[in-house]
Amino acid sequence: MKRSTFIRLALGASASLGAALPSLPTTIARGEPAADVPAQAKNRSLQLEIEHAIDQGLAFLKTKQDAAGFWSNADYPALTGLVLNGFLSSPTNADKTHPDFIQKGFKYLLSCAKPDGGIYGKGLANYNTCVVVMALAAAGSDAYGDTLRKAREFLIGQQNFYPKQDGKMNPYEGGIGYGDDGPHSDVSNTTFALEALRATQSQVYGQDVAAAKDLNWDAAVAFLQRCQNLPQTNAQPWVTGDPKNVGGFIYTPIAEDNHAEDDMDGKKVPRSYGSMSYSGLLSYIYADLGKQDPRVTAVYEWLGRNYSVKENPGLGSSGLFYYYHTMAKTLATYGADEIQLAGGKSVNWRHDLSLKLINLQAGNGSWVNSESGRWWEKDPVLVSSYCVRALEMIHPGV
Repeated sequence: MKRSTFIRLALGASASLGAALPSLPTTIARGEPAADVPAQAKNRSLQLEIEHAIDQGLAFLKTKQDAAGFWSNADYPALTGLVLNGFLSSPTNADKTHPDFIQKGFKYLLSCAKPDGGIYGKGLANYNTCVVVMALAAAGSDAYGDTLRKAREFLIGQQNFYPKQDGKMNPYEGGIGYGDDGPHSDVSNTTFALEALRATQSQVYGQDVAAAKDLNWDAAVAFLQRCQNLPQTNAQPWVTGDPKNVGGFIYTPIAEDNHAEDDMDGKKVPRSYGSMSYSGLLSYIYADLGKQDPRVTAVYEWLGRNYSVKENPGLGSSGLFYYYHTMAKTLATYGADEIQLAGGKSVNWRHDLSLKLINLQAGNGSWVNSESGRWWEKDPVLVSSYCVRALEMIHPGV
């Protein structure tokens, strides 16, 4: 199966590399869930609009469930996992109830569990397992503990390691791919895996974290920095100091894997782009890199220089709604209320992104990418799930 078939998605003033990041309310420890943003609304009117958009989106999604319990495509349980996570995380579902249709969805997810611990259908084993794990974790049921433990061990086993050739390390070393695409790793799948592992460690193992099998986090970070266009920490031959790209992320460390390229001094240079740059920053946070780490600072600055809610910077309309979803998740986890733009002006990203998503919502409550069908963004179930989850992550901080 071609890697880009499903959701490769490339799971958003120029300061010096060592410039300080805004102060953060909390430090996120590996293996622990992010601290909740205070629920008191600064803009209750906008918060109510967000709640309405979420309710309308969920009402649309409820009508799209198959009689067998899944959403959109039975071969890819991640689609159902995204929907269920949306229902369970809704701010208007305060008691986190599990009506019959939700229970039916979880029953379908459990039916996709494989003997190896993964939870998938016809492929994309890592991606599907990660998204389903997040849904099972959101359910908060002790009954899913054994399934989550096995799924965690499966995900840890997806980390790629290769023997050195001619004394050189394989650039994919330490990363994670789809799980059925051979010797390959990418930023998107690595981020999904880090998120799933981070969100479930304490839930599965409680205080006995020493008993938990764990990822080689140092190897994962080394892989991620090989995908960042930052000459100070990345020795890959495609890396340059091009101001347009420096600090941002591409999909893999191999130039030929990346579809968008710029000319730089007579050679092809993979272009940094929005969705992977937000994924890269999110992965660094999950891996406990400090907020003053130059790799973190550099990607945060790239995101500020390329801030947009109109397009996926570097890719335009391609993967736009995945970009919105990843942007909301990353900045909410990062803890920033505002993001500083190239000219020094700061903007409230929650305000901008929530209004953009509300204005893009169709009358029936759904969303769809009207300009690009890449990475399944013509599927209203997938895209509506992205938007519902993005608004849910925005909601507490508005």
